[in-house]
Amino acid sequence: MTYKNMREFISFLESNNNLTRIGTPVSQDLEIAEITDRVIKSGGPALLFENVVGHETPVLTNLFGTHQRTAWALGVDETAELTDKVRDILGLVKNPPSSMWDKLKTLKDIVGMARTQPKLLKSAPCQEVVLTGNNANLEILPHLKCWPMDGGRYITLPLVISRDPDSNRRNVGTYRMQIYDEKTAGMHWQTHKVGASHYRTGEEKGLNRLEVAVVLGCDPTTMWTGALPIPPDMDELAVSGILRDAPVEMVKCRTINLEVPAHSEFVLEGYVIPGELKTEGPFGDHTGYYSMEDEYPVFHLNAITHRKDAIYPATVVGRPPSEDFYMGKAVERLMLPALQMALPEVTDINMPAEGAFHNLVIVSVKKEYPGHTRKVMNALWGLGLMMLAKTIIVVDHYVDVQNLSEVAWRVASNIDPENDVMFIEGPVDDLDHSSAQPKFGSKMGIDATAKTKLDGRNRDWPPDVVMSEEIKNLVNSRWKEYGL
Repeated sequence: MTYKNMREFISFLESNNNLTRIGTPVSQDLEIAEITDRVIKSGGPALLFENVVGHETPVLTNLFGTHQRTAWALGVDETAELTDKVRDILGLVKNPPSSMWDKLKTLKDIVGMARTQPKLLKSAPCQEVVLTGNNANLEILPHLKCWPMDGGRYITLPLVISRDPDSNRRNVGTYRMQIYDEKTAGMHWQTHKVGASHYRTGEEKGLNRLEVAVVLGCDPTTMWTGALPIPPDMDELAVSGILRDAPVEMVKCRTINLEVPAHSEFVLEGYVIPGELKTEGPFGDHTGYYSMEDEYPVFHLNAITHRKDAIYPATVVGRPPSEDFYMGKAVERLMLPALQMALPEVTDINMPAEGAFHNLVIVSVKKEYPGHTRKVMNALWGLGLMMLAKTIIVVDHYVDVQNLSEVAWRVASNIDPENDVMFIEGPVDDLDHSSAQPKFGSKMGIDATAKTKLDGRNRDWPPDVVMSEEIKNLVNSRWKEYGL
């Protein structure tokens, strides 16, 4: 099912008993976050807070907070279906591309399909109300303060749209924004993100300003694509169109030269000034730790446009698993076929909640030659934002990487630490607090596969302890007789 806007998805969730309306007066400072965090941790519903103290605008949280809701948001019944859907789109089942060039060309062609390209409208619901001048005030919106040490209130679920000053290519990313005052906010463009690259290019070119649009609430698939780790020359809105099998309808902003999803709830139009930085943070982050104060660009507000009955979306992150884990697991399922195009030996991948995405990557491979596991580790570290992965564990193709108990058993049993652990240095996530210096540190690769002569082993590897299929089938057929 394709949803035109966020409220259609809200109606769907409500009809499936997956949304709760809360009419009790609640505060945007800490209270909404504590309620939401408890509900997320218990696998509860999306929450629509209809009575936020001091505001007429309702706040929506926990929209993606289960595997089921994330799947529904992306138009499937289970997130695992995304893998098959992408394989079908890429033609990997019937006509797999043979060469690396063909594989890359397939991706480019798919994203360039005309029927899924964004479609420009002349007018749109997101511009039913237009606020400019003194009426454009960031503080009229119910931004949340989520954790006690947060530096202020934050926009936590935006789509931030900017263009590369050189290529004019659009980027859509999800970057938190700390509210400073009525007209300015921090723009948390982490070093390795495309928005930060646009900002650096603006500095190099000596631009006076870089226009930015901040979208709050649109159709759920498009909201989710802001978190996709796709190459910078691929348009997130086109990818959303592919997944929805319908173009994202867009409209031109009123005060800047950018387009935004036409069915958004709120749009903040403005700009950043290359070279201008301000202290942002602390912020209770998805790692489960606070990301502390640092210098980031400043967003300046020109205008706010919105629907007449707009709803404010927010997410609450913190100690995992939080809502972003479920969003990230869907990203993992979506990206697996693309990863297998580059590394066909990969069987499956798991980025568990406990690893906060970039701290732990578990991958199963079909090992075929000496050094194969290390080739896979290094290849992963060379793929886009996978460069930030701190620990990569490689297991055999028959290991269920989604079963952390099995993975722990294989790792503990199979590694000879001196020979099966490798260390390298490279970029680490801006949010990583463990490295001796910011943004650069060590990484670890663990080869937890069974070792054979391919690995220079001189003695036999013992077989797994498993019952014969004959006896298992016998016991299955007689189970009721046992009275168990």
